[in-house]
Amino acid sequence: MNKINWKEYNNKLVQQGQVTFWFSEDVVENWTCERSVGGSYTNHYSDLAIEVLLTIKFFYQLTYRSTQGFAESIIDLMGFNIETPDYTTLCRRLKKLSIDLNRLEKKGNMHIVVDSTGLKVYGEGEWKVRAHGYSKRRDWRKLHLVVDEENNQIIAVELTGNDEADCEVLPRLLDSLSQEEVTAVSADGAYDTFECYDAIEGIGAQANIPPRAGAKIRQHGNSKKPPLPRDENIRKIRETSLREWKKDSGYHRRSISETAMYRFKACFSHQMSSKMFGSQFNEAMIKVKILNRLATPRSL
Repeated sequence: MNKINWKEYNNKLVQQGQVTFWFSEDVVENWTCERSVGGSYTNHYSDLAIEVLLTIKFFYQLTYRSTQGFAESIIDLMGFNIETPDYTTLCRRLKKLSIDLNRLEKKGNMHIVVDSTGLKVYGEGEWKVRAHGYSKRRDWRKLHLVVDEENNQIIAVELTGNDEADCEVLPRLLDSLSQEEVTAVSADGAYDTFECYDAIEGIGAQANIPPRAGAKIRQHGNSKKPPLPRDENIRKIRETSLREWKKDSGYHRRSISETAMYRFKACFSHQMSSKMFGSQFNEAMIKVKILNRLATPRSL
């Protein structure tokens, strides 16, 4: 088990409260572009400029108009001769961006943990629901995250409706990691399906998923076929106990994914500001990119 450097940990928490704004020369040089979108319309501002301002918006939980005013003040203070995108441009361009998570590169021996959480699009608050019940006008999205348990970096994101099960999303999440060297995947019982086990086996990783209560072995032990990973987990639990299996397999590291969900909601709340699905996905991607940056050592 790695020892925690408390001095370094405290310094990171202090650094998160520091407020220093500047636009690098690279951002300023690539602030504008003249790219035809369709017909006579062109995008005057580059995707980089739009992403920078949207990062400020979501990090400080500003409205689009407040973001425009904030950016104008920073640009004036720095003396740059560049224009600021108006709030309607920021809103319109959000759904068209292609966001890179900008995570730390890592090769080999990656233990990833997977989980999901709900994000409210619109609806009543928790107090109103508890006191008076909820109306039919409530809508949620499910945010699915894949986290590297060693460095807390989020390496894959998926956003779905609240009617899509976790086990249906896992194969799609793993498809984006086909080039990674993943050694183990830990997830809770919601992912206990043969489709999930097959997807994990397809990338050559070990599946740390606790079988559901009353789970039965699918393939007899005397079969000449290769043993099924899920059957092996059931046998190990029967031989020892569920507690010992979780300890030996490293399943408890799955709590890192729950920590990532807590960090997401603590920084950005449990509610999404965008109403269109395409914009909601990029909103989630920008927020995850911010979390990855906060979890990255400052020297990098």
